Amino acid sequence: MNKVRADAAEAVADISDGASIAVGGFGLSGVPETLIRALYDRGTTGLNVVSNNCGVDGRGLGVLLSAGRIARVTGSYVGENKEFARQYLGGELEVELTPQGTLAERLRAGGAGIPAFYTPAGVGTQVANGGLPWRYAADGTVAVASPPKETRDFAGRAHVLEHGITTDFALVRAWRGDRHGNLLFRRAAANFNPLAAMAGRVTVAEVEELVEPGALGPEDIHLPGIYVQRIVALTAEQAADKQIEKRTVRA
Repeated sequence: MNKVRADAAEAVADISDGASIAVGGFGLSGVPETLIRALYDRGTTGLNVVSNNCGVDGRGLGVLLSAGRIARVTGSYVGENKEFARQYLGGELEVELTPQGTLAERLRAGGAGIPAFYTPAGVGTQVANGGLPWRYAADGTVAVASPPKETRDFAGRAHVLEHGITTDFALVRAWRGDRHGNLLFRRAAANFNPLAAMAGRVTVAEVEELVEPGALGPEDIHLPGIYVQRIVALTAEQAADKQIEKRTVRA
């Protein structure tokens, strides 16, 4: 039951080239920076990433992206990252864009063992009809486009069929966690982290504070340890390394 690993390098040591990985975080909030850096140091490449976004230039998943380690991204937001745009438009990166709520539910469904579900989000658009550019060719033409999806009426309203997502691994960040893998997320970090953790067959969590089993009240646990296979305790310096995408101050 003791799921604690010595460090991040040990926790990601078996993530091989071409693996699929669900990654928590929204922008730079709740991003598992230490695990991402360990994966970068390991040299793993050809990754199929599922995440709300792909970080920013030089932070979060942007570290792996700028090194050319990511082959495909399934996400819902692609702003604030110039390198992402360059690779996508240049045909170096395959991108499956999906509505944000749909992405969240696809991850949750995968973790809950639900193979597919219907949603009204995307009906009447290329999300349902197909034709979204997944990959461009070097000459700017569309090399791979999204296929059309099944639609069905419920109570007189059209819905589109979306498939649940499961991945080989998941990397997440939590505020507190115990040795059994039970996790507690703080404020905005409770974004895609619980959902990404559910979708991974092997989930690795970096925690800012490691506590003993029993220290977390059952009513406080956001994600039960059944979904988590490995825990990495961050140092005080790693836990404090939190960046802000856009700092706004009064004139």
